[in-house]
Amino acid sequence: MSMDAAVSLFRSLGDPTRLAILTRLAEGEARVVDLTRLLDLPQSTVSSHLACLRDCRLVDYRTQGRQSFYSLTRPELVALLRSAERLLAETGEAVALCPVHGVSAAAS
Repeated sequence: MSMDAAVSLFRSLGDPTRLAILTRLAEGEARVVDLTRLLDLPQSTVSSHLACLRDCRLVDYRTQGRQSFYSLTRPELVALLRSAERLLAETGEAVALCPVHGVSAAAS
């Protein structure tokens, strides 16, 4: 595994909006309008994040009429997200309280 590639992957997952999009797509495909409603964000913002995820080849889309339906490209992403959920459940507040990468560090 290339360390640079792994860092890039986790950076793409590290953005709250992109992580929310991936988490939603782990449940099944969704349209941009579905994601904008869920995230309460402008269409342009959601589309920009989807473009980033497409560039990383983490999501893809299919068109049906005038609508685009987005989905995860790899089932391994679902497993990765579920593993992260289990890890966070087992470590409790430790990650959120981390002085370097935790919630309070991100706010400053």
